Amino acid sequence: MPLFSDEYYSSSFFDYLAQHRPDLTPGGRGGVPSAPSGPVPDEHRSAAVPPITRATTVLAIKYRGGVVIAGDRRATEGFQIADRRIEKVFKIDEHSAMAIAGAAGPCIEMARLFQTELEHYEKLEGMPLSCEGKANKLGQMVKANLPMVFQGLVVLPIYVGYDHKRGEGRIFKYDITGGRYEESDYYAIGSGGKDARNLMREHFRKDLSEPDALSVAMRALYTAADEDVGTGGPDFVRGIYPTAKVVSASGIADVEESRVQSVYAALLDGKKKES
Repeated sequence: MPLFSDEYYSSSFFDYLAQHRPDLTPGGRGGVPSAPSGPVPDEHRSAAVPPITRATTVLAIKYRGGVVIAGDRRATEGFQIADRRIEKVFKIDEHSAMAIAGAAGPCIEMARLFQTELEHYEKLEGMPLSCEGKANKLGQMVKANLPMVFQGLVVLPIYVGYDHKRGEGRIFKYDITGGRYEESDYYAIGSGGKDARNLMREHFRKDLSEPDALSVAMRALYTAADEDVGTGGPDFVRGIYPTAKVVSASGIADVEESRVQSVYAALLDGKKKES
């Protein structure tokens, strides 16, 4: 069916998929194996239900001119490291980004679908969605993933956007049902989320500069990695460090790896002096 027809018209690409190709939406993926019916003997349990690759930990923290959003690079399968270099922070459009925690495959799918959704809307309407509208649209996608939650494919994003009407960066979190909630200062999710939040709570100030916010974010991920086996810390041997982006009025900017490395070098140097 043509995208534009008398039977259907919407500026939402996601709504179009939901009506005509529900198998391509979150919660309607084809080819996802169902959980085995009936009891599974212990000796066959791992083969019957293979481990799901999971991605954690991600966070966002505000500073005077916007938001820093960051994540570690580790993905796990059960007690094994599945990937040491996974990307968890995605640019969505020129003034928004999202970070993912949960089942890695569906998380990445949702990030890509969200990018397409916003591009599609802007091309048809000739203007971008508001920051609030983007946050609501992501909540709709998370809600659509609910059937997959019962198979262990949980997707939990953090969305950040720069709201030009308010003149500030904003942070949104979600629950598994698609419920959307705004955080005023910072937030972290994933297996190390609680430890990261505790560190940010201790060091957050309303007047943080961008370098200071980045430093707090990297320290929070370091603390999470120190307490949580699912979170990867800085790996100086392999040259693997958390990734971060800055969302501000001027757009999205990647934080250079050299900057992240220098933050961790200073952090470890300070810890050596303390010991």
